[in-house]
Amino acid sequence: MKNFNDIPFSVLEITKDGAFISYNNIFEKDILPFIEEKNNIKDIIQDFNFDKEEQQGFIQQKGYNIIVKKYEDGYRLFFNEIKVLDRYKTTVGLVVIDNYDEVLDSLEEFRHPLILAIVDRKIKKMVKDLGGVVRNFEKDKYILILTQESLDKLKEQKFEILDEIREIDMGNTIPVTLSIGIGTNGEDLDENMEFARVSIDLALSRGGDQVVIKNGENYQFFGGHAKEGNRNSRVRARVKAYALTELIEDASNVLIMGHKYTDLDCMGAGIGVYSIVSALEKNCKIVLNNVTTSVSYLHERLVAGEKYKNAFISSEEALKLVNRKTLLIIVDVYKQGLCECPELVDKAKKIVVFDHHRKGVDYIENAVLTYHEPYASSTCELITEMLMHINKTIPIKQVEADAILAGIIVDTKNFAFKTGIKTFEAAAFLKKKGADTIRVKKMFKNSLDSYNARANVVANMRLFRENIAISVLEDYIENPLLVVAQACDELLNIDNISASFVLCKLNDTVSISARSFGEVNVQIIMEKLGGGGHQSVSAAQIEAVSTEEAIDMLKEAIDEYFKEEE
Repeated sequence: MKNFNDIPFSVLEITKDGAFISYNNIFEKDILPFIEEKNNIKDIIQDFNFDKEEQQGFIQQKGYNIIVKKYEDGYRLFFNEIKVLDRYKTTVGLVVIDNYDEVLDSLEEFRHPLILAIVDRKIKKMVKDLGGVVRNFEKDKYILILTQESLDKLKEQKFEILDEIREIDMGNTIPVTLSIGIGTNGEDLDENMEFARVSIDLALSRGGDQVVIKNGENYQFFGGHAKEGNRNSRVRARVKAYALTELIEDASNVLIMGHKYTDLDCMGAGIGVYSIVSALEKNCKIVLNNVTTSVSYLHERLVAGEKYKNAFISSEEALKLVNRKTLLIIVDVYKQGLCECPELVDKAKKIVVFDHHRKGVDYIENAVLTYHEPYASSTCELITEMLMHINKTIPIKQVEADAILAGIIVDTKNFAFKTGIKTFEAAAFLKKKGADTIRVKKMFKNSLDSYNARANVVANMRLFRENIAISVLEDYIENPLLVVAQACDELLNIDNISASFVLCKLNDTVSISARSFGEVNVQIIMEKLGGGGHQSVSAAQIEAVSTEEAIDMLKEAIDEYFKEEE
């Protein structure tokens, strides 16, 4: 490193991975004594961004403007202390009682004021102990203002308030849960407030009972270990159904798109939307590039009829149909990169999103209507709600009812996972419309090769951390992703297995399916690998790695998850 001792502020030289190489005298005097022998920039400033040339960071409550200069072997960082720190230290938070109405419904009326008073007292005590300010602005919502120092204390405590609230017992059969969204490091309080709004929306979209912190462009997550609550309000569904009708009627044409490697929930949801659009007499197409084995039987049934004979088109054809008044309806996916045709998201002016996966940070932001409910068993359940509450009678063919019911059955594992009251109501509605469980069951038939491959995956399973099953699909079969998912479910049937992970290699990408009974939050583990999903059902795809490298990355993510849980 060149001699930077003549520069009147701290200078640090690091490797491409953030490890210290050398530093000047001022860094040694002003910063080094306060970093507790840490020797990697990511351990000191968690939100440090190697690709951002100018950024801000805190080290022991001192704020710095950091200039990042890249060179061949690493980076040089130039620290300039910020003298006026008040606006940078102030953070804004929003607190929501996730299941306010549901908890009160589970209690006798005379206990309502008691449990609300306990929740209120615990929230206000937490903030008061930290020297912050909190105000209740709606029956189930609070706004809080904290210093950066107080926020750091909460992070060190891993937001124990979530556990304290959940443990309140006044005879309520449903535990009370909180969601907290916090904005920090914005340009001013107004931007921090906007960060807090985005954070609380994200926390609720991920199932609640968690904290999301938006620090500039970065996010941090805490909690999220409780199962999603099952809300039974029909008002929200009616409002969404009315809004969807208005958008369809105002559109010149409609395009429906799901995710790559289409499954039955994605296909069924698309068919449900297609039936609505057809009833409203609008031109509609479904974007589908490849028919996977899991939907091939259903696809054959659909295209055999006149209604769906020309319903499916490729991405190239879809892009040609987009105009200023085209409505793009996306089902069973919230990430643009996972869509069947990501370019459509950029080209369409009006977008609607229906999804039930717990939302991550890279979601589609420019949707005019979003019905994103992590409590729902499947996207097909949400679409069935649209069919039930839309202000028009929608004629549904038997094959359409079968398709939507199949989506519910496959995502609930025959009504075993994430099944609530509304799930059975949706299934009953579809039965009335002509769905037949025998016909649906035929969609799940497997070939002998697939059955044998699944058995090999189970037989070759290896234990990790005593109760985590990890296996690899090594057989070459026609539909590996379906077999991987089925084998993952099968592994959970083995005694003492709390979570299962099955990998398979597709071209240069390793796909991972993850399952659990809820004790292990596989969504958090998969998010560490760039994936996502639900607390008990999740997945990820890792590009440009070998299967052995992916297994090592998976084990590292699992270890990191359990370390955070300690």
